[in-house]
Amino acid sequence: MDTNSNKIITVGLMAYGMSGKVFHAPFLNAHPGFKLKAITERNQKKAQEDYPDVMSYNSIDELLNDEEIELIVINTPSNLHYEHAKMALKKGKNILVEKPFTATSAQAQELFNLADQFGKQILFYQNRRWDSDFISVKKVLDSGKLGKLVEMHLRYDRYRNVIGPKAFKENPVEASGLLYDLGPHLLDQVISLFGKPSDYHKITGKNRQGTLVDDYFSIQLNYPNDFNIFVTSSMLVVNPQAAFVLHGINGSFIKQKADIQEEQLLAGMKPADDGYGIEPKGKEGILTTIDAEGNKSEEIIASEIGTYLPLFEAVYQSLVAHKPYPVGRADVLTQLEIIES
Repeated sequence: MDTNSNKIITVGLMAYGMSGKVFHAPFLNAHPGFKLKAITERNQKKAQEDYPDVMSYNSIDELLNDEEIELIVINTPSNLHYEHAKMALKKGKNILVEKPFTATSAQAQELFNLADQFGKQILFYQNRRWDSDFISVKKVLDSGKLGKLVEMHLRYDRYRNVIGPKAFKENPVEASGLLYDLGPHLLDQVISLFGKPSDYHKITGKNRQGTLVDDYFSIQLNYPNDFNIFVTSSMLVVNPQAAFVLHGINGSFIKQKADIQEEQLLAGMKPADDGYGIEPKGKEGILTTIDAEGNKSEEIIASEIGTYLPLFEAVYQSLVAHKPYPVGRADVLTQLEIIES
């Protein structure tokens, strides 16, 4: 980690549900450039069990009125991101916002304009760029061994055949449904590799009994040179397929979803613990190539260690050293334009 400054950024976390407990607090605590000062907990007060020195505020207003806090992590329900981002920017805070950033590209642009007006930064929490399995995909692409790319499939599947308890995900409110929940992950991975598609076609479905929101989507993204990408997600897949399938004129690469960080963090593991982010044996990707004589060869592609710490290092460097943040505004606008279309 290249923390080139002694500056400590004081941080406030808007919520301490699964997202705050698993994806944010452990990394803010592990990174030497951040001080997690306060968390909003409206009902159950649990944060101090994990972080005894952290303050627990009863309301978001209290959190935003804390003048020491420079960075606010917005990890509240998806339909509140726009409202809470607006509030934080008007209070003079930099913000790190969970996916989906907003429900529409128009809302996003409004927030960008507001951030510029107040001289504050908006940073996007797109952690799946730092998954171990996705890093292995990048490694294969960078090797050039596939040759000209023909087709790519990305999948993020689950099996949840009942309506979940989270109203903001299951009721037809702004930014609800599977497309807004998992679409930002898959689309951001594609956009980070290949940029904006030249064209796209999207379908959604409602398959669970009684569902009020989409629980299936598939998007075909067209890129130059006849390269097509398909991103798909379903809540009714009992036996998950490969998460990444790439085909090029010289071979194919197949990779299961194998990043273990979420599972480890849920079990209480910390980012600095031995074994953190290391994929289980047998989950390696398979690269199969063919030479000019038609001879096939198979290569096992082991993944690098996955860790979300580089995301927080990028946040730190963006705020302290004004270095470009990996996820740009244009990336997020492209993502939202596809989702809301």
